Amino acid sequence: MRRFDALLMLVVVVVLPSGGAAAAGAPGRCTTSTPVKAYAKCIALPTQGATLAWTYDARNATLDAAFTGSFISPSGWVAWGVNQDAPAMAGARVIAAFSDPSTGALLALPFVLSADVKLQAKPLVSRPLDIPLLASSASLVAPARTVRDGATVTIAATIRLAPNRTRVHFVWNRGLYVQGYSPTIHPTDASDLASHATVDILTTATESSPIASPRLQWAHGSLNALSWGLLLPVGAALARYLRPCASAGPAWFYGHAAVQATGYALGAAGFALGIAMGAASPGVTYKLHRGLGIAAATAGSLQTLAVFFRPKTTNRYRKYWKSYHHLVGYGCVVIGVVNVFQGFEVMGLGASYWKLGYCMALATLVGGCVALEVNAWVVFCRRQHEEKLMRREVEDVVVKDRAAAF
Repeated sequence: MRRFDALLMLVVVVVLPSGGAAAAGAPGRCTTSTPVKAYAKCIALPTQGATLAWTYDARNATLDAAFTGSFISPSGWVAWGVNQDAPAMAGARVIAAFSDPSTGALLALPFVLSADVKLQAKPLVSRPLDIPLLASSASLVAPARTVRDGATVTIAATIRLAPNRTRVHFVWNRGLYVQGYSPTIHPTDASDLASHATVDILTTATESSPIASPRLQWAHGSLNALSWGLLLPVGAALARYLRPCASAGPAWFYGHAAVQATGYALGAAGFALGIAMGAASPGVTYKLHRGLGIAAATAGSLQTLAVFFRPKTTNRYRKYWKSYHHLVGYGCVVIGVVNVFQGFEVMGLGASYWKLGYCMALATLVGGCVALEVNAWVVFCRRQHEEKLMRREVEDVVVKDRAAAF
């Protein structure tokens, strides 16, 4: 157990960057004084360094608010709004700020995020909100004069709320691109998916979805990339290309079993961390990544259990067991590698050196397998040719002996 803990810490230390993901979702520092006006209360929102300041007039149930966030791209967008039903994107009414594609001026357009927004079936089109929006605007915070990566923007809005309703569901996010006047989908990091909160505008009490710690996320990603993404493919390659070598003897089997057992143990630990992260972040769901992870873990478990039911070489069912073992094994490897790439996207590392390093390692393995596969076929064809020549020689000898007998 101590060796496993030491290995886990070693893997985390090797791949964990200093700083890193925590900064992307770190809360900002709020202030009641904004470039627009001064407000009565403010809070630091839990993700993206965003803040919210507001003044609530209980006499007419009017909320005068200013959201402050930052762009992540010169062609990006920042949006903030409210959801009357739940702290979620679907069903929210938002104001999105981005540059006018024609003039470059900063726009603040209203959007209704219907339930089919996640499906991206059609472009998001601006339309008037069906809530009492009395005023809205957007302005860049000095020293920024144009939209750029890191530029801060303030979105101000005045909304009339339902009487005696002081708990408001706020949502906010930011994206990389705007197509025409239609914001495209935002990144899917854990902090982006958790960019919503319920705020009591009288007491500033805030309820938000918890997010798994960055260290836990990196431990999960590191273990899974090492196990499902590298060790299991290496173990499969050992069985594929060492077994035909007579000089290797039974070493191929022990090497294959050792690598696969290590890979499965680390993969099971990474899978367990994923379950723990899901339990710690109830508002964050990655359906495809989760589904592929469950499929890979199931296939790996079936492979492990199949070892205990392996028939002897003389058993007539041995060939069916081998077919099952190969099918499930290769399927597990493919699903695991695909899910590692999906994991890079989930963690926002789709264009990172971490993904590049993994791609280089995987490409090296694949290149080696291709070379060994070509060599295996060359050896196979050569043996077939030699056996064919030997059969012909034997047939010729038999014919000659029969002729001599007559």
